[in-house]
Amino acid sequence: MNLVDQIQKDFLPKHLAIIMDGNGRWAKQKGKLRVFGHENGSKAVRRTIEACGELGIPNLTLYAFSTENWNRPKLEVEALMRLLVSSLRKELKQLVKNNIKLQAIGNLDSLPEKARKELFEVIEKTKNNTRMTLTLALSYGSREEIKNAVKELCHKVKNNIISLETIDESIINQHLYTQNLPDVDLLIRTSGEHRISNFLLWQIAYAELYFTNVLWPDFSKEHLYEALINYQNRERRFGKTSEQIN
Repeated sequence: MNLVDQIQKDFLPKHLAIIMDGNGRWAKQKGKLRVFGHENGSKAVRRTIEACGELGIPNLTLYAFSTENWNRPKLEVEALMRLLVSSLRKELKQLVKNNIKLQAIGNLDSLPEKARKELFEVIEKTKNNTRMTLTLALSYGSREEIKNAVKELCHKVKNNIISLETIDESIINQHLYTQNLPDVDLLIRTSGEHRISNFLLWQIAYAELYFTNVLWPDFSKEHLYEALINYQNRERRFGKTSEQIN
């Protein structure tokens, strides 16, 4: 039986998040510059989006560039920004054709003007698509996201826009970048690292975590299927006992 046939279509994650790690190491193994790895990593992005669309996963969030990534060598950062622009241009037609909505989270004001302009154009042209929501985390850091939410809530309490007593989890959710997304069900990280790296810390509170040694440019649809099958074989209890769940 093919791997895809083993997946239960009625038990897919409603929100899949991926830390796409290993581009640099993949390139180094081949004696190439790191940007070569990033370029090939974009092919894995395309495969993953296609697979999620085919399966019917409604929300996919990709960790594309963290706030910490700005500290990388200047030439690598510039190459990544150029790749972002060219990828958005290339993928727009496919996003429209496949009814996929693009959105982005993070400190988008820190992106170069050209990248920001291209990003917002694609977001605008896909805003009414309904098959799947693809979210790119760009210049994203979860601690910064939570800090900004706390500051905004404090401002609203101070100015009597909301009362302290009304603040609950749903109110906090409304002040995060991901306010229109459900909590993450499954988080995948490639390349053998076992870290969260400041990604969606609030949103993954009850997510299943899946780590694979596969470097991101080598991540195939079959690797995604393996992760989903592993996810579907787990018991998600959300703090309850097995007896309560069953």
